[in-house]
Amino acid sequence: MARKSLREQILNAGLRVLYRSGYMGSGVRDIVAEASAPQGSFTNHFESKEAFATEVLDRYFEHTKKLVAEALDDKTLTPRERLRRYLDITTGRLAAANFSRGCLIGDFSLEAAPHSELLRKRLAAIFLEWRKPFAACIAEGQKIGEIPSTFDATELADFLLSSWEGAILRMKVERSPAALERFKAIAFQTVFRGDK
Repeated sequence: MARKSLREQILNAGLRVLYRSGYMGSGVRDIVAEASAPQGSFTNHFESKEAFATEVLDRYFEHTKKLVAEALDDKTLTPRERLRRYLDITTGRLAAANFSRGCLIGDFSLEAAPHSELLRKRLAAIFLEWRKPFAACIAEGQKIGEIPSTFDATELADFLLSSWEGAILRMKVERSPAALERFKAIAFQTVFRGDK
């Protein structure tokens, strides 16, 4: 009788450990201990910690894309309202963790990218993919005159994501939503101001 694979269990445990302790602060021993799995199970399924972290990051991004779709695909809202909705959904999730956890994409960008070319390249690809629905929403808002057309929609999408990630990092330091609320207030009164 074949033994049950612990791959999913290790990936789920790894997400918790990497979120809690970061890429550099998490060892394979920590991950398998969280998963209640023998260390050999890790090496049977993953060629390295780096490859494992890439899979965890991809899972996290899949979840993030669902949150993006929840907000940006809601056609009952205007494009500007959809952008704000995404930031509010994210703020709610961060509040549920008492503002102690941030975004794994941002955390890995800060911590792992300088040490892992594999993760750096995957993060670069994630940011390119992540900005597409935001750029489309912004372009729609610009087309109807709801969002100023001073800057290209793709540039604004990059600005939104990069600035939001910076606000999340500051939030983690302060354990407070102040940086998030400050960003939303300033961004929606300037760059994304409603002219209609």
